[in-house]
Amino acid sequence: MVAFLRRSLLRPLLAIGLCLCLGLSGCSQAPGGLSGNYVDDTVSVAQTLLTTIALPQDDPARQEAEVQARQLINGYTALYRPRQDIHGLASFTTMQTAVNALAAHYAGYANRPLPDPLRSRLEKELKKAEATAVRGA
Repeated sequence: MVAFLRRSLLRPLLAIGLCLCLGLSGCSQAPGGLSGNYVDDTVSVAQTLLTTIALPQDDPARQEAEVQARQLINGYTALYRPRQDIHGLASFTTMQTAVNALAAHYAGYANRPLPDPLRSRLEKELKKAEATAVRGA
């Protein structure tokens, strides 16, 4: 009787444990190809966005770059906005301001070029966020 119970309970428990391990390990990765390291991710996202907004309007790679930028913005925001330990950092606030402005432009004016005043502001904010993240603020 004990051997039967052991065999009949052991297999389902092992299967459930394996499913949980595989499922939870899939959840632990950072979204959008981000590393999970705030400084590295902030520098990487800032550089990618600076490259994207510098592309000329008639560049054939622009549309794909903007799609990837939107995905990167969503992944970065999803990963770092809920983290309370990052909310107080100046680099996070500056980065969120830039990311929100760019996302709003992509959402509302996707077919229009980035206005020069917005481009200039984004370049300043992204560079500032990158520098302050590296500095540790």
